[in-house]
Amino acid sequence: MMQNWFATFALLSWPVFAVILYFVLPLNRATIWTILAAQLFLPVGAFLKYEMVPQFDKKTIPNLCILAGCLIVQRFTKAVPLHLVAKFLLFVFLLGPIATSLLNGDPLFYGTRAVAGVGLYDAISTLESLCIDLIPFFIARRFLAQSDDTKEILRALVLAMLFYSVLLFFEMRFSPQLHNWVYGYNLAEFLQSVREEGYRPMAFMGHGLLAAFFVATSLMASVAFWRARTPLINLPLSGPSLYLATLLIMCKSFGATLYATAVAPLIGLASPRSQMRIAVLLVSVCLLYPTLRSMDLFPTALTVDAANLVSTERADSLQFRFEHEDQLLTHAFRRPVLGWGRFGRSRVYDPQTGEDLSVTDGDWVITIGQFGFVGFFAKFGLFAFVVFRAASALKFLKSNQDRIFLCALTLILSINIVDLLPNAGLVPWTWLLVGALLGRADRILASATSDRIPVSLKSNLVGKNQAIMHRNDGFTIRGAERPPSHGA
Repeated sequence: MMQNWFATFALLSWPVFAVILYFVLPLNRATIWTILAAQLFLPVGAFLKYEMVPQFDKKTIPNLCILAGCLIVQRFTKAVPLHLVAKFLLFVFLLGPIATSLLNGDPLFYGTRAVAGVGLYDAISTLESLCIDLIPFFIARRFLAQSDDTKEILRALVLAMLFYSVLLFFEMRFSPQLHNWVYGYNLAEFLQSVREEGYRPMAFMGHGLLAAFFVATSLMASVAFWRARTPLINLPLSGPSLYLATLLIMCKSFGATLYATAVAPLIGLASPRSQMRIAVLLVSVCLLYPTLRSMDLFPTALTVDAANLVSTERADSLQFRFEHEDQLLTHAFRRPVLGWGRFGRSRVYDPQTGEDLSVTDGDWVITIGQFGFVGFFAKFGLFAFVVFRAASALKFLKSNQDRIFLCALTLILSINIVDLLPNAGLVPWTWLLVGALLGRADRILASATSDRIPVSLKSNLVGKNQAIMHRNDGFTIRGAERPPSHGA
């Protein structure tokens, strides 16, 4: 892959674009669009690399931009303290890979191939990368935790896809070549984009499946606006939903279409409580999936047979994925707790020739291979905890519109987590959704806890504090009365 000068220029110019956004837009919108626009337009695979620091690419540059932007123009709002469970999961998520690196210093040999061990340098490098990955999470939790912020996230997703549809329709007609024409290199084999008698578009997203998934989630968000009777643009309320549904069908992605078919009607018709129950069920299945697969309790054969009813090609693809997952899991179970570390150590190689036999699609199996079940449950446990937290916060919302948008964001995040089983699509936008939903849920629950204090108790506390503060015969330290000193 040879990136052209314009790919480098795009990466270098993104901080300038972010600065403009933070000067002309409110902080919440600037943060949302800095991350979302980078996902939609920056080159995939291009990067700038300097010694001793993580590479600057499509993921790291926008993350650092929102960190700088929020530090410069931040609103002085006090963040709700993190729940103890979230603190623990984040602690394990960040420090677990350090233990992994320190325990995997042994080189691996497969025929003529030697895979180097990892150590302290790799531990520090991994920690740096994870900290940068978490920037959207912490920024969103702090600055995108209000009800208007939830609505703004969903609105940005819909408006972005309405605009982006022009590029996707173009590639449906003329083939997925935009990334090659603009940035000078192709992202994948051309045959992967051919579907039936047309093409599956990707624009600048990196893969047609990811582009279709974003269309599916934007359709879900548009249905939330339809249900809330809140217009996005000067069109009928159902206009964006119908348009995005048509676009999704033409993207020719069975998985994304299945997600939207299952979730969009829930957002539009089901009660908020039912939506939250389904979201909790989805993330719970994701947490159990590796255990079920490792114990051969997941119905893989039945799943392949069901896919065969739709398409033989999709059934073969699914069977191919399951077979490679089995190989990777077998290798992962040789070091199941903390994994093998990064840099290809978790992959499967031919013991005689050293040929790489692995095809890694799902984020879950990649995480288990690299960082073990400790790393998996820290990451996916955090995702699930956020959904559980949002579900517990729903009952304290009185506004019907707030309930609609909170449920929509929760279901969209749940589908993002489900999609990490077959695919490795964990991008900064996902982390932003996780942080925004946790921040919103934490604020709702904190407000509810404050409201539970009896009015009489509040008035008594206020009265006592005022009496103490206005006493003339003494002064107070930490709210306790202390007599004046007569030796002065």
